[in-house]
Amino acid sequence: MSLGGHLIELRKRLFVAALAVLAGAVAGFLLSDLVLSALIHPIAEVAAEQGRDASLNFTDVSSAFDLRVQIALTVGIVISSPVWLYEIWAFLMPGLKKNEKRYAIGFLAAAVPLFLAGCAAGWVVLPHMVTLLTGFAPEGTTALLTARAYFDFVLKLVLAIGIAFVLPVFLVLLNVAGVVTGQAILRSWRWAILAITLFTAIATPAADVMAMFLLAVPMVLLFFSAAGIAALNDRRRLRVQQRVLETEERSIVCSA
Repeated sequence: MSLGGHLIELRKRLFVAALAVLAGAVAGFLLSDLVLSALIHPIAEVAAEQGRDASLNFTDVSSAFDLRVQIALTVGIVISSPVWLYEIWAFLMPGLKKNEKRYAIGFLAAAVPLFLAGCAAGWVVLPHMVTLLTGFAPEGTTALLTARAYFDFVLKLVLAIGIAFVLPVFLVLLNVAGVVTGQAILRSWRWAILAITLFTAIATPAADVMAMFLLAVPMVLLFFSAAGIAALNDRRRLRVQQRVLETEERSIVCSA
């Protein structure tokens, strides 16, 4: 294709992706009541456990509508992710080599479920985070949470844990690209466990050891799984190099 042809193709792909996000946003707006109820539930637990008044507050006339629009867009992006991920893939696929396509498909097949699993784990630890952070307020005070700021906090927490679950896939991708070896990944296991422990300690209350354990175990397993896959890839790469060297030696002997 010419440059103009690529731009036309990109416009078509973006248009289809935008329609999918818009359709998902409509569904998200219809589901916004359920999402709001789920968001308010941790606040109700704060009121019950801490014996203080806690509520979600809308500070201006349009904030309730703005929050529903934010929820609708977020849900729409998640619901339509298979469509816009496919459109991105379909646009990039003609420019990839055969082995690059295989790696890209494997990356997407692993990254998307892990990201969704991380988001689900973030949603599980959300009530603990709300209880912990609001617990620093003095006794006798009221927890008045602004709707927009609260939703931003929830979104960032869920996305952060979702991205943390995808990081081992990036380690494998770096190994495939030849940037880091499997042994180098495995040698850093102490630092990795320390980083995971600190991350889970921040993401969960210090007193809730079980929640921290449930969040840390899959992350540690994912790290060692990435190290194992990288080590297997290193062995495969070494075998290929040995075969190439043997082939070259045979060709030299035959020519002599």
